[in-house]
Amino acid sequence: MANHKSALKRIRQNEKRRARNKIRKTRIKNLIKKVENAVAEKSLENAQTAFIDAQKYIDKIGRKPTLHRKTASRKVARLARLVNSLKAQEG
Repeated sequence: MANHKSALKRIRQNEKRRARNKIRKTRIKNLIKKVENAVAEKSLENAQTAFIDAQKYIDKIGRKPTLHRKTASRKVARLARLVNSLKAQEG
């Protein structure tokens, strides 16, 4: 266990950040699943709505230290490709 005041503070900060990052990453996973499920059901309207929600949140978290900006961009691009494949099948 840490003995210095600064080390104890660092432990507290790290724990807060870990919890915050876990919440954010879990939410991203759930939003991605929502888009994938809508595409699997072949519901274009639901897929587009879910994609917009996911894109907004992923881009927002990509600007924070939780997720690297290129990782966020990659996730959004993959979701966009998935939704666009559904559009191509429909129209």
